[in-house]
Amino acid sequence: MARHTYLPAQLEAYNPNYVGGDINGGIMDVFQLYTRPVRSLTPYRTSMNNVYICSSSTPPGGGVHGMSGYHAAKTALADHYGINL
Repeated sequence: MARHTYLPAQLEAYNPNYVGGDINGGIMDVFQLYTRPVRSLTPYRTSMNNVYICSSSTPPGGGVHGMSGYHAAKTALADHYGINL
């Protein structure tokens, strides 16, 4: 069995999206919660009608829990069908 480790700077050098070695795209602090990827209370909308975004860049941030997709879907349903879950 073998193992290989990276320091945070090495991870960032390997992939610039790993800001500071964070594989979720950098820290999600309170400021970024409302400004990432755009400054908006509903960051799931894009400038194109009917196009929404859900990724680790949208609140509540990176992870495997799927909450970004859930909130993007809720926004889309509310925008197009008036359905508020």
